[in-house]
Amino acid sequence: MDPLAMGLMYLAAALPLAGGITGSTTGMRHAASVGASVLAEDPTQFRNVLILAALPMTQTFYGLIQMIYIMLMYIPNLPLDSINMTKALALIGIGLAGFLAEYLSAWAQGIVCANGIAELPRTKGSNLMSSIVLAAYVELWGILGIVFTILGLSLLG
Repeated sequence: MDPLAMGLMYLAAALPLAGGITGSTTGMRHAASVGASVLAEDPTQFRNVLILAALPMTQTFYGLIQMIYIMLMYIPNLPLDSINMTKALALIGIGLAGFLAEYLSAWAQGIVCANGIAELPRTKGSNLMSSIVLAAYVELWGILGIVFTILGLSLLG
């Protein structure tokens, strides 16, 4: 067993969580900053702003699920003699794919939610459900990030 390869595998496991955290933070910051402007105009929209601004948070949980799966289900079940730099670099590639899926999904979802928030005062909140549905389309890529990570791990062996 190569200790450097093992360390890189644990680094790879953390990548999807890092993508989820940074993407969620970016998406929520964008949506919440638009929400602050909307609330200055119409404070009765607080509940709707809160719901839409919180939606990009879910990708952090998806990244956490991927990290836990890699650290508890994949790495411990590897035969020690199979842990090498090739497998570690392949796992980093899978981790980077998870990172990008969660980061980009949360970032784009924040933009969709911010646009929904911006329209709340004009529509008197009637666009909430349609904004949530549109944000769910973008969220699908975060969910698919979990699927692709697990599929990639099964192909890696």
